[in-house]
Amino acid sequence: MSNAKNISLVELAETIADNKYILGDRLVEIGISGPTLEATLSSIAMAQQELGHSRLIYRWAFELKGLNGNKVEIKDQTGKAFSSNVEISNWIELIAGLYTTNIAADLVMRAIIEADHPESNPPFSKMLKEQNEHHLYSKSWCKQLLNDQGSIPSRFKNALENSSKEATAWLEQVQNDNLLISEKMIAPNLDLASKLRSQVEELVNDGAVINVN
Repeated sequence: MSNAKNISLVELAETIADNKYILGDRLVEIGISGPTLEATLSSIAMAQQELGHSRLIYRWAFELKGLNGNKVEIKDQTGKAFSSNVEISNWIELIAGLYTTNIAADLVMRAIIEADHPESNPPFSKMLKEQNEHHLYSKSWCKQLLNDQGSIPSRFKNALENSSKEATAWLEQVQNDNLLISEKMIAPNLDLASKLRSQVEELVNDGAVINVN
């Protein structure tokens, strides 16, 4: 498979890697002063995992370009991270970004895995379990913030809406990418964006509170 045919797949890989890189950074930066000691410890552990995922995916992107992925040295993102993630400045925005980004990344990763292109060799299967753990953790915090006191629920809904818009727009771009479809990197007629919207709507409409340690 020629490098030219990998353009869309490289962009997809770098988008996921950039967002994981930024989330890893924010999980340390914001999580260090988390609302509880347990939240801080969990944030630091998840940060290490997100950064580890980003390194694996950057390496894959290099290999798709025909370069040696083992020599990849990451000093910053490539500029494809969602602006809502880059601008995270507090715990509320961090949880919203972690929740929506992990759903979006998971949907795309599974679409690539299911397409099972013989030459793509994505590293995603190695990280799905940890990513799901991050999703469940952030979902629990989402429910707690939605049922908190004062202005917190409305602030969280605003943050969730902002992060969801960017993630949804990216999913629409991926599912409609003619090169990805024609090269059979993803199946045609996917509706990844609707799946994200449904999960976010279900979260907001669900009144149950889950305690987070």
